[in-house]
Amino acid sequence: MNMKEIKNMKKIYVSLLAGLMLGFTSCADTFLDLEPLDQRTDVIYFGKAADFKDYASSFYGQLLGWRTPYGSFSIYNYMDSSSDLSSNFLASSDLGRGTIVVSLKDDRWDKCYNYIRTVNILLNKAETYSGNKDEIAQYVSEAYFFRAYNYFMLLKTFGGVPIVKTVLDTDSPELTNARNSRYEVVDLILSDLTEAIKNLPLEQNLSSTDKGRVTKMAAEAFKARVLLYEATWRKYNGTSTDFKGSAGPAKDQINEFLDEAITLCEDVIYNGGYQIWNQNSNTKIPNQSSYFLFNLEDEGSNPAGLTKSSNNEFILYGVYDYILRQGGVNLSHTVASMIPSRKFVDMFLCTDGLPIKYSDLFQGYHNTGDEYKNRDYRLMNYTNQGVDPESGSVVLDRGLAGYNCSKFYSHNYPAYRKEKEESANYPVLRLAEVFLNYAEACYERNGKVTDEQLSGINQLRARGGVKALTNQFIEECQAKGYEMDMLSEIRRERALELFMEGFRFDDLKRWGIAEQELNQSRLGMVVGGNGYETEFKAADGTIKTAMYKPGTFPWGEEEVETGDGVLNCVVISSKSNHSFAKKHYLWPIPQQQINLNSNLVQNPGY
Repeated sequence: MNMKEIKNMKKIYVSLLAGLMLGFTSCADTFLDLEPLDQRTDVIYFGKAADFKDYASSFYGQLLGWRTPYGSFSIYNYMDSSSDLSSNFLASSDLGRGTIVVSLKDDRWDKCYNYIRTVNILLNKAETYSGNKDEIAQYVSEAYFFRAYNYFMLLKTFGGVPIVKTVLDTDSPELTNARNSRYEVVDLILSDLTEAIKNLPLEQNLSSTDKGRVTKMAAEAFKARVLLYEATWRKYNGTSTDFKGSAGPAKDQINEFLDEAITLCEDVIYNGGYQIWNQNSNTKIPNQSSYFLFNLEDEGSNPAGLTKSSNNEFILYGVYDYILRQGGVNLSHTVASMIPSRKFVDMFLCTDGLPIKYSDLFQGYHNTGDEYKNRDYRLMNYTNQGVDPESGSVVLDRGLAGYNCSKFYSHNYPAYRKEKEESANYPVLRLAEVFLNYAEACYERNGKVTDEQLSGINQLRARGGVKALTNQFIEECQAKGYEMDMLSEIRRERALELFMEGFRFDDLKRWGIAEQELNQSRLGMVVGGNGYETEFKAADGTIKTAMYKPGTFPWGEEEVETGDGVLNCVVISSKSNHSFAKKHYLWPIPQQQINLNSNLVQNPGY
């Protein structure tokens, strides 16, 4: 082992000691008794199975979590900020506004390749391991999972990138390789995940000290995510090249990918042992499951005294703990300012399963809390800490939309948890996503979906207090002239359920509709119209200045179709501020990498 590798390994272990704790405490404790890494050889270090386990533990810092692994790209860049669902432009504004330019560096490129190198070290050492290879099989599978995980991040961000499967040195000729096509990268990701699935344990076979490690079902769920992503990307964006000279796929794999995604989802759903966290019947947190699921810690994190042990919905997660590993970011304070958009709020159905413009249950906007009545529980849970807002509780000023965000917001903040102390686990993969992936893959593959295949989505709707989605229901709605179809309803559920979990931008791009959706104005609350009185305006249009400060909204108001006809809403960001284009589906290769390797071709349009 050269000194560079030794130093890299030392950094990895220091990082592990400072980061991964809960679930790996027994593993971490062993580090206290290890001899200094700079006094070891690779022969000694990778000499037994425990060494491989310890080394593989360092990979878990690569997972997306409160302490994001991508340096300058904080977790807030992965919370739908600046998307069509948010009026917050403090993060990802260049993506949301379509102002992406070539930068000198990009931490996602640098970090992912650093992580890939650490993974390749283990895979390399496993090939020459002289012991019983069955004893290290799980950790080799973990390495394959994390290599796939990092290449998927690179694929979503840049498209085709150079594939590196060996441990490179400063003089390795592979450092000047050209980009591989996105199709070659996809093949590698899927191949690595196939290898990962082979020897990963089931959740129920993990010891208590290993909870949080990657399982077989986690790898299957992640592979299904990749398959659905790439199948729909090719279906809606075609197989055009990422960059000049990039070859297309050897064959049409769309249906093949969808078929496998369906099979994998079914295995996770029926054999994984996971279940939706639905505590709606608990009188201490009535109908508030979608709020408390995402801030679940110890008994003090919710009035019902529930802990993380009650959560069997998370399949893979970033592990945090108040004592051992706090979140370390100003979470509750910041998520409150994510500012859901008017569009997002209007997407929530009424309890009869109908959109607000069709439902007789919709109460309009005369009082602040009216639009929350008879609606999907997720609306109050994601935007108002699990309760409906009271009349007179909102003042429209400072250019804010009037809505707050409470997903991931700690209960009783800051008395229970101060900023940077929040320690709920971060959901990397959860059963709700698998249900959504499953229904979408079934529809995309067959042009239809059975009621049985919708049963998972209907568990999510049941948690939201919303009528079940069935084929008969859609047919009845269409017979009444309602503009509703099955695919749109599946996509609606995805947008609502996975809000702030890092899916929205990717979904819009793989569906080929990002330009359409991101170039709209971001709107806030309804302020009224002629003859329509609200808490902000009288029926004659007079502004109630105690409740509405129009001078703080530089873009004024915009007439839009609402659940109660055409009314005026405040504008947070005008559509004139947004110029998202097809080229923005991929980020530019960082200029520093092109300077170092002239064989790298830039993505088109930059």
